[in-house]
Amino acid sequence: MKSFVETARRLVVKIGSSLLTNDGKGLDRQAITGWVSQIVSLRNQGKQVVLVSSGAVAEGMQRLGLASRPGALHQLQAAAAVGQMGLVQVWESCFAVHSVHTAQILLTHEDMASRKRYLNARSTLTTLLEWGVVPIINENDTVATDEIRLGDNDTLGALVTNLVEADGLIILTDQTGLYTADPRRDTQATLVREARAGSPELEAMAGGAGTLGRGGMLTKVTAAKRAARSGAHTIIASGREPDLLLRLAAGEPIGTQLTAATATLTARKQWLADHLQVKGQLTLDEGAVRALRAGKSLLPIGVMALTGQFDRGELVSCLDGDGHEVGRGLINYDAGETGKILRMPTESMGETLGYVGEEELIHRDNLVTWD
Repeated sequence: MKSFVETARRLVVKIGSSLLTNDGKGLDRQAITGWVSQIVSLRNQGKQVVLVSSGAVAEGMQRLGLASRPGALHQLQAAAAVGQMGLVQVWESCFAVHSVHTAQILLTHEDMASRKRYLNARSTLTTLLEWGVVPIINENDTVATDEIRLGDNDTLGALVTNLVEADGLIILTDQTGLYTADPRRDTQATLVREARAGSPELEAMAGGAGTLGRGGMLTKVTAAKRAARSGAHTIIASGREPDLLLRLAAGEPIGTQLTAATATLTARKQWLADHLQVKGQLTLDEGAVRALRAGKSLLPIGVMALTGQFDRGELVSCLDGDGHEVGRGLINYDAGETGKILRMPTESMGETLGYVGEEELIHRDNLVTWD
């Protein structure tokens, strides 16, 4: 097995809070200097790099003398505002030593959920890369709320990977990689060297979150699955490995490599797949599941139940009878109307609703599915 980084031309590198802040002791300038040097070397090899940097909240905690991560959202936002100042200053000054320009980009879920803002963000990022600038991206913790926050920077890294159509995502963490079980509790646990992103057994192997960050190994496995939807591979590896990025670029297999095995989604369907604010769920019968996977639209007769409140045009998740998500799409009727026409043939919809807007609950053009 060789690292995919060897042949990659565009990469997203995500660095976790525990690495950037030396496990909460303040920003580790020496470590950041080393990563910057490696990223500059990658650029000299002809590779474009987008950096997703955690650490704003952790740095703010250190500056404010907070011993534990705040629980209240407004306190987290305040800590992020304080920490973001130091975080950006360090990255900017370290890249400036190499005469490399950087750009700070703060994103919220609204930037991804709105198709217009999504495309604007994409245009800005691709332009920066064309200009030779290293974009440094973080979630906009200072203004994000529970309803719009992306949740963790592993997810953000995957979304950015899809946004810029990167060849791969490198997640730097304080762990060696993904193990078959928690190595702290199971001495028989072994490192997973390579697997297919999205394989169900990977989630069973993943653990919980650390003290400083919001993401654990589970979020990294989920991020790899999300990145694979655009054909991108993922590596999860220890950021404390010496010259990690350079060794990966030389083809050396380090950590866990999760490969994309599915065809790349079209740009619009990729956006739908990454639209995190699902407003409701539809449970489908076996016939409807088969129809969706065959590329057909979803009809009311194939829907057994629904949950949630949603309006026409909002995103809903489609589940099979076992509760596994098989797809998601933009629905043509609100929750009240949908509830009235469940299990109903198309020709009866007009009589029940008093009108027929669309024959399909979700048209295939507004629907994305996966295994």
